[in-house]
Amino acid sequence: MGVALFTLGGTIAMAGHGPAKDGGTVVARLSGADLTAAVPGLAGLGVPLEVQDIEAVPSAQLSFARILDLVERASRAVRDGACGVVVTQGTDTLEETAFLADLLWPHDEPFVMTGAMRNPTMAGPDGPANLLAAAHVAAAPQARGLGALVVLNDEVHAARWVRKTHSASTRAFASPNAGPIGYVYEGRVGVHGGVPRRKAIEVDAAALAETRVGLHTVVLDDDPSMVNADGCDGFVVAGFGVGHVPASFAPVLGELAQRMPVVLTSRTGAGPVLRSTYGAVGSETDLQRRGLINGGMLDPWKARVLLRVLLASGADRDAVAEAFAG
Repeated sequence: MGVALFTLGGTIAMAGHGPAKDGGTVVARLSGADLTAAVPGLAGLGVPLEVQDIEAVPSAQLSFARILDLVERASRAVRDGACGVVVTQGTDTLEETAFLADLLWPHDEPFVMTGAMRNPTMAGPDGPANLLAAAHVAAAPQARGLGALVVLNDEVHAARWVRKTHSASTRAFASPNAGPIGYVYEGRVGVHGGVPRRKAIEVDAAALAETRVGLHTVVLDDDPSMVNADGCDGFVVAGFGVGHVPASFAPVLGELAQRMPVVLTSRTGAGPVLRSTYGAVGSETDLQRRGLINGGMLDPWKARVLLRVLLASGADRDAVAEAFAG
């Protein structure tokens, strides 16, 4: 059995330069074979790496449909005998695509995603080291049953908690609410934690394509007329602190919650939405009383991913609330 490697482009695969009219910027050109050829020590993995190149695009161009297709391809690889999966992609949307894959992944075999912050034309590119670490995690028995994982900078993060916290640093990825669940040293994988697995959600591409979930981030002196849920099937609110909005937003969001599931999250980047500490109009207690669903520890972007998948799978409001409470 080997590890199946799927490549989606991104900084890790960018080399060479575009035409002068583009400013000579780097472009995605490296195949999976090119990537693996640049990784010292890969031969010591102990299992073969089977490469499948998928369309190389910037991660900003990825979509729910593309990740659904990726998970289906990876599932076929596992059914054909792969002991784990590695996916390389751009880092801009990695925290969202990893969580989406985690919701869909039905296998115990590790589904490991990685990328790079420095492209191969720069001094000290981190892609080869990240790819090697990800391959070790994908082949590690101790990583089984952990769902989708993100491996960069020799750290193993659960897809549910990982976030990109810096735009350029090689230490861009962190899990503010949980920390890394493992590390890779000298080719050895150590796992000291995990996230209770959800049952994989079954959803088809057509249903996902038809499902719309909006998101509004509340800001200082905000105007409730800026909340636009037209055409949406669900909505996410990124509130202040532990889940607060200006008082003028409360009736607008309450009315919206009567028409569709509305999930209340925090824009802070870490910590939970509280349930019963504050009671003013626009507080978490008030908003829940008006029908909003508590998003718990999920950040707004992951809450949007979960809500869209749930609605596309046919979940009603009660099922959505139960999923966010889990």
